[in-house]
Amino acid sequence: MGLLGAAAVRDGGAALPHGFWAAVRVWLEKPQVANRRLCGAAIEAEGTVPLGEGGEASPPLAAVRGGGSGGGREVRAAAAGAAELGRLWREVRGQLPAGHGHLPPPLTAWGGPGRRSELRAVLRTLLPRGRPGGPPAPPTKELAVQDVYNGTVTFLPLEENSKGKYQIKKCNIYQIQLTHVKDEEWSLSIVAPFPEDWFSDGIAYPKLAWLGNELLSKLAKWSVEQKPSEFKSTLSLISVAKYSKVYQNLKEKYKEMVKVWPEVTDPEKFVYEDVAIATYLLILWEEERKEKGLTKKQSFVDLGCGNGLLVHILNNEGHSGRGIDVRRRKIWDMYGPETHLEESTIVPGDSHLFPDTDWLIGNHSDELTPWIPVIAARSSYSCCYFVLPCCFFDFHGKYSRRQSKKTQYREYLDFVAEVGSVCGFHVEEDCLRIPSTKRVSLIGKNRIYPPAECALIDQQITQYINNRQTCAVVMCDRRVGFNHKDHSDGLCKEAGSELPKNETETAGTTWMPGFQPREKVVQIRNCASLPQDFVDDVVLNVANLLLNATPPKSCSNMHGGNTNIWNQGESLSLKEVAEHLNKETLKRLKSEYGGLQTLLKNNHQVFEVLNGRVHIRDWRKEKPSRKTKPEVKRHLSAEAFKTRLCWFFIHHPDGCSLPSESCPYAHGTEDLRQSQVIKKKKHLQ
Repeated sequence: MGLLGAAAVRDGGAALPHGFWAAVRVWLEKPQVANRRLCGAAIEAEGTVPLGEGGEASPPLAAVRGGGSGGGREVRAAAAGAAELGRLWREVRGQLPAGHGHLPPPLTAWGGPGRRSELRAVLRTLLPRGRPGGPPAPPTKELAVQDVYNGTVTFLPLEENSKGKYQIKKCNIYQIQLTHVKDEEWSLSIVAPFPEDWFSDGIAYPKLAWLGNELLSKLAKWSVEQKPSEFKSTLSLISVAKYSKVYQNLKEKYKEMVKVWPEVTDPEKFVYEDVAIATYLLILWEEERKEKGLTKKQSFVDLGCGNGLLVHILNNEGHSGRGIDVRRRKIWDMYGPETHLEESTIVPGDSHLFPDTDWLIGNHSDELTPWIPVIAARSSYSCCYFVLPCCFFDFHGKYSRRQSKKTQYREYLDFVAEVGSVCGFHVEEDCLRIPSTKRVSLIGKNRIYPPAECALIDQQITQYINNRQTCAVVMCDRRVGFNHKDHSDGLCKEAGSELPKNETETAGTTWMPGFQPREKVVQIRNCASLPQDFVDDVVLNVANLLLNATPPKSCSNMHGGNTNIWNQGESLSLKEVAEHLNKETLKRLKSEYGGLQTLLKNNHQVFEVLNGRVHIRDWRKEKPSRKTKPEVKRHLSAEAFKTRLCWFFIHHPDGCSLPSESCPYAHGTEDLRQSQVIKKKKHLQ
């Protein structure tokens, strides 16, 4: 009774017991990875607490989490956190059901013979996600007590009474236990002393079955995983509690943008991603104002702003700034005059400096990403930057890998961070909570050199860029960077000052000869713009190649009781298919992204490309649409039914493998339905 679940864990790599405590740490700091109804947890204080009577928490191990680099402020906060933890421990330990700080069975008692009478305690606040159509549930406080000697962590839910004192919610106490069985065999279990009284709110405290199954399985998996993350914890530089609150407010405020999104991109992804990035920046900037004693909200320039939504949100929230992009978007017209967006090409050079700007932003800024720390460093001594790298670009073009031991993404992040360090910034890294695989940001908000060394740092930057140039650029024998004789004195003017007149007259000097900004007109190169006659010829040639290959694959086809043999042909590799196409066709396909493979995948009705091999699609083997398919997609599928001719009915020697009533395509013109163009409704008010 009280045992919620147990899992056998085999440790062949000597991960335990250290891996168990690492898994517990994940559950303490990032509970949302297991419980999706939470958005995170705020660690309020932690430290050692005495097993015996009385005593304060030990200051050296105590810490208060809340964001920002504060030096002495963090030390004072740690001391305050230790005092709070000590007071809280004295309040709650006597409330335990067994009395005198003892745990009720079947929980493992704290302490043991021959050891220090200390436990480690963590005070955390669980932060629920927002609920559709309403505010999020109130946060829940919890005291987690770790007993390393016995391999247990006990969770004590806390409720605040009318007098401001905390009381243990005894019905929801639970304990995670690690037990060594023998050799490499361990056991992981979760127990609750009062399962019959357990109260599930469906958020911070799910049902007991969830604890004994879902949570237990994840803890068991994490305990023996020996893959250290390449990246920092999510939202490590700011307060998770504050982020949760601001994000929910902004999400509610800007959710209508999803309904009126005029671009072809996914509205939910882009709207909520930009809301999340804006939330992060607003909190980061609020912390900066506190640290530096600023009263005015920071100004910004978003380089490569794209749809401009991030600029729109930051402008609306009181930050003056603008976005610049090489190509105007349709959605720009919807924002109004308060949102400042410019259509312009940015070429890194002294004509694109921002001496009056506090922050430069590079949100998926592609070829400008490595240049943004350089532009910030050369704009003014007080200019900071935030970049969210996505596509991999060096100063002069596509980034080339140099280290095979790292992932390409990790290597590129290290390169962009190195650029920031060369530019004299203390570079910080954080992981954002956005719907993207590329969610690591790099932030430069503090300099590591005094203003008097600006000219020296600028020479260092120039040398670094020169060293990374390709041979072709170096052969041009053109100097990269400023004319130091004319510009070094004005390089690091404080924000708000103007460049001297003689310097503005030399505008036009670029820092990288041959730099290629992105094109204003995006070329469609996914085979969609190829002439239809050309595509039809390639499709027919490839299909005949597969059908005539030996040995043929034949499949029985039952139509109305008559058995026919339907030729599915052979499968060939993409290389083999390409070898049978003429040179002119291959040359034309090579100019398209993806080439032959993209063209074949675009013709989904006829071909299936799996693991680099091309097959003729057999529609009898296609699985029916899943019931979980979104309503919108099911509606679109129904609208498209019989609106195109069946390629197999017209071209395949055995006809279509499906009867007319089952085939989604029309068997002849008399079976063809008129195509209904589905237009997106725009609610412009």
